[in-house]
Parts: sequence; C-alpha cells; structure tokens
Amino acid sequence: MSLSVVGLSHHVAPVELRERVTLDLAAAAELARGLGDAVCLSTCNRTELYLWDIAEERAAATLEAAAGEPLDGVLYRLHEDAAALHLFRVAAGLDSLVPGEGEILGQVRDAYEAVTPGPVLDRVFRQALGVGKRVRTETAIGESPASVSSAAAALAAQVFGDLRGRRVLLVGAGRIGELAASNLVSRGAEIAFVANRTEETAHDLTRRFGGAALRLDEIPTRLGEVDVVVSSTGSSDPVLRAVDVPSRRRTPLFFIDIAVPRDLDPAIGGLGGCFLYDIDDLEAVVAETLAGRRAEAERGEQLVAEEAERFHTWRASLDVVPAIASLRARAEEIRAAELAKVRVSDDERRTLESVTQQILNKLLHLPTVRMKEAAVTADGVAYADAVRHLFGLDDERRP
Repeated sequence: MSLSVVGLSHHVAPVELRERVTLDLAAAAELARGLGDAVCLSTCNRTELYLWDIAEERAAATLEAAAGEPLDGVLYRLHEDAAALHLFRVAAGLDSLVPGEGEILGQVRDAYEAVTPGPVLDRVFRQALGVGKRVRTETAIGESPASVSSAAAALAAQVFGDLRGRRVLLVGAGRIGELAASNLVSRGAEIAFVANRTEETAHDLTRRFGGAALRLDEIPTRLGEVDVVVSSTGSSDPVLRAVDVPSRRRTPLFFIDIAVPRDLDPAIGGLGGCFLYDIDDLEAVVAETLAGRRAEAERGEQLVAEEAERFHTWRASLDVVPAIASLRARAEEIRAAELAKVRVSDDERRTLESVTQQILNKLLHLPTVRMKEAAVTADGVAYADAVRHLFGLDDERRP
C-alpha cells in the first residue's frame, strides 16, 4: 500500500486544458469517493488526486475522461515522501501561481473535509493544514500580491501606469471578485459596475465599493463606459463572447480573466482595441514580486521540509510498529501464562507481577528503540521481518 498523487497544474498545463478538469467542491468530493480512499483538490490552478492504495492508472484515466483527451506528458505522479512534500508545499502556498496566496489553504481544508479519508491521508492532510498555517504566521511570504486578485490589480496598474480615474466593470461578486475590487480601489481605480448572476450579491459589493449593479446580459451595453473588465465568476460557460463586444472603440479596453474555466471568449483578444489577459498571464506579474520575498520563501521551504521529515518518520514507523506490538504481546502472553502456573499468596503474586513486568520492559526496551531507529532507514522492514521470524510472530501455531 502506498501514498501517491496524480494531477496537473499551472506548471505543466495551460489554462485551456486546466479548465476542462476543474471541478466544484461537490463534484471533486464525489470523484474522490468513487475512487476509494482519496482526496480531490481542484482549484483554478490545479486538479490533483491524493490516493492511498489506489492504482494511479485508474486515477489518471479519471482525469483524462474529464479532459476528453490523453494527458500523457502533462500529468505528474508523485509517491510517498515526494507526494507528502508536494501537498505541504501546496498548502503553504509555495507551489501556487502567486506564491504565498491566501486562498489555497482554505481550498485544501475544504477538499479534505468534503470526504472521509483513511488514516494515512487523514494524517498527511492534517499535517499539511498545520504547516500551511505556520508558513503564513511565521514568514512574510504572504505579502502583496498574495492572491490572484491582487496580481490582477497589479497587472492593470502595469498596463495603465496609474489607475486613478480608470473605470472598472467587475464581473462576478464572489470572494475573488471582492478581493479584486478591494485591490483595484486601493490603487485608485473606480468600480463603475458590478455584474453578477444574482443581483442582490452585486448590490452588496456596490454598497462597499461604489458603482451600479448589473445583470450579466447588460455587460455589452456598458463596455463603452469602462477601461478595464475583470471577470471571476464560477460559470462553466463564457459570460461574454467576442460577438457581444462593441466594435470601433476610441480608447483601448483591457480584459483580465481570472476565472477557471475562463469567463471571457479568447477571441476577444483578437478584436481591435481590445487586450485580453488570462490567469496564465499573471505569471509575469508574480515573477516581479518574487525577488523581494525570496528569503521568506526559503524560510517557508525550511518549515515544509521539517514537516515532511516528520511525516517520513511517522510513515516509516508503520512498517515496524505492528512488529513491536506483536513482540510485546507475545512476551506478555508468555509471562502471564508462566505466572498462572505458580501457586503463591496474593501479596507474593503482586510482587511477582511487578518484578516480571519490569524484567519484560527492560528486556524489550533496547530492541524497541533499535527498531524505531531503523524504521527511518532502508533497514526498517528487514528489522521488522527478522523479529517476526525469530519470535514466530506470524506463526498460526505457537509452541
């Protein structure tokens, strides 16, 4: 039995491929339960299956079915310590498109809590959540831009040089849209309109940041009044197509699509006066912020490495702990059986119980310590097998 992860992310797959396998929380949990002892983590930047004692080919076939095409050369597969280390880095935000971004830890927690994993997956995910929290509290890696939303605002600022006086149409009033609005306003932009499937949610955002609430079908009529469109809905279909964008604009119109699946028709980028950026384009923005946070990222990597070593030690102990427990149980069985043959008074029996128990503990102490030490080396399994053989712990008939 082994721990493994099969998945794809922004490191190896473009957004047009990632969006095909992006699942909401309910669908991800259903997929994981269908596989067995598994957790499915699906975000805008990754879809990964964490597995215990499940064939990787089966998991890969599941992702390929969702993508509708073979994923050879795109899927990565990691095992045991490497799989655990990867999850710890993901939870800590070290593997994100925007290192240190804050949303991923909550997404890892949601994926874990949406299913009922077995002991090994439960352990590795609890450790991941713990180290993710430590990296955020003990380092400054989460400083701006700490999310895709803040990176989107930084990209808009790069495009215009100064966002003061620039009018923004925000598509999507969820958490990501709220963060985008906050970052844009902090840079001097004006939220002119908020479009959302649910108008009341759009009104909630306009009460905080200003602007007018729109229905999604009203977006094309307002494009001539804004400079920037930032879209972040959870729609599985485009919310704006190229044919709906008015032509013959006098001023440039910039579209920033931070949704996966994408909200905006890629053909919009080919229209005159229109400039379209998607989530993969944020990498350049992120790269400029990395130099100032390199030391914090290194500290985060140290914390993650320490947690990975703890997991390695615990995981390795699983091979020898049953042998240790069996050895102690066998010794106790012999001790109790021999004492039962002795006819003594109650006081004498209590003395014998105490003395023989101390002898047993001292006799087994060093073998127990040596087996635990060997557990973290390549000899751990050999030690456990030798103990089982020497003491006949696997024999059905004991002398």
